[in-house]
Amino acid sequence: MIKLLADENLDNTIIRGLLRRNPDIDIVRVQDIDLSGEDDPIVLEWAANEGRVLLTHDVATITRFAYERLVNNLAMPGVIEIHTDASIGRVIEDLFMVLECATSGDLDGQIYYLPL
Repeated sequence: MIKLLADENLDNTIIRGLLRRNPDIDIVRVQDIDLSGEDDPIVLEWAANEGRVLLTHDVATITRFAYERLVNNLAMPGVIEIHTDASIGRVIEDLFMVLECATSGDLDGQIYYLPL
């Protein structure tokens, strides 16, 4: 199963919707692991160390730091960037499609944008 890390800016409605549909999803929030307010590279490093794909609304800066990790041959288990104006229901459906159809290795070094 793909393990997820929800960035602190991620709409909690998405997290609640995912867990309502499948309470076994392995997702932690940045706020729950004392990374609130940390810079993006630190969040990405924690995600890499824990093998967690990052869910975020931060399309402005996360992408650059994720690619920097790849250029420097550092682990980057994946990022899923979610547009803030996307329908929550559509985002949850798309996330479930990714979670059901992919393995954690499929997302390694990848950046996906939702909605699909």
